[in-house]
Formats: sequence, C-alpha cells, structure tokens
Amino acid sequence: MDLVTPDIGLIIWQTVVFLIVFAILALKVWKPITEALKSRDGFIRDSLQSAEAAKEEMKQLQADNEYLLKEARIERDIMLKDATKIANEIKEAAKEETSKISSKMIEDAKAAINTEKKAALADVKNLVAALSIDIAEKVLRKSLEDKKSQEALVKDLLKDIKVN
Repeated sequence: MDLVTPDIGLIIWQTVVFLIVFAILALKVWKPITEALKSRDGFIRDSLQSAEAAKEEMKQLQADNEYLLKEARIERDIMLKDATKIANEIKEAAKEETSKISSKMIEDAKAAINTEKKAALADVKNLVAALSIDIAEKVLRKSLEDKKSQEALVKDLLKDIKVN
C-alpha cells in the first residue's frame, strides 16, 4: 500500500510547491487571464446586444418594407382604377364624338339628297313645262290653222280675263 498512500514529507513538499506555483500564478498570470476573460465577456455581451439590435432593426426594416409594399399596392390599385376610369371616359367621349360626326354626316347627306331632289324636281318641272309648251304649241298650231278658230280663241280668252 505504499504506492497508494504517500509519505507525510511528500505531502508537505507537494503543498509547498503548489503554494509557490499558486502564488506565481496569482501574482503574474491571474490578472491577465481575468482581464482577458472580462474583455471577452464584454465583447460577447456587446456582440449579443449588437445582434439583438440588428435583429430588431431587421424586424423594423421588414415591417417598413411590408408597409411600403402595402402602400405601393394601394397606390397601384388607385392608379389602375384611375386609368380604367380615364380610358372609359375617353372611350365614351370617342363614342359621343363618333355619334356627333355620324349624325352630322347623315344630316349633311340628307341635306345633299334634298338639294339634289329639289334640283331634280326643278329639272323635271322645267322639262315638263318645256314639253307642255311644245305640245301646247303643236296642238294650238293644228287647231288654229284657220283664221276663224284663232278669232274664237281670242274672244274666249278675253271673256275669261276680267277688266277692272
């Protein structure tokens, strides 16, 4: 059992060496290690705070983006409604203008037809009058070839004319 249980002298020397090593570590190494740990702890804490702030900022940016998208969609819908309304107004105006133009063209065509009709009727009347005069002239020549018939016609015409 000598191997498992050490002598008292060995325990004392191990304790002395331990205390010397502990004193050297406490005086020389302990401060830089604790400062390094504190600075690392501060760095990690700052990094976590920065990450949390970045996460919050990302949430805010995402909310802003969603709001902007919503506003853009609303504006797009309004623009589409306005464009549709304007297109319908233009279409209605074009229909009205077309109907006005077609009505004007129909009226002009009717006026032209009436003018041509009147001109044609005047031509027909003139032709009928000319033909009537020609026929009357021929009839009168035949019926008034002798002097007696001419005198009888003049007397009849004078009777029809009233003298004031």
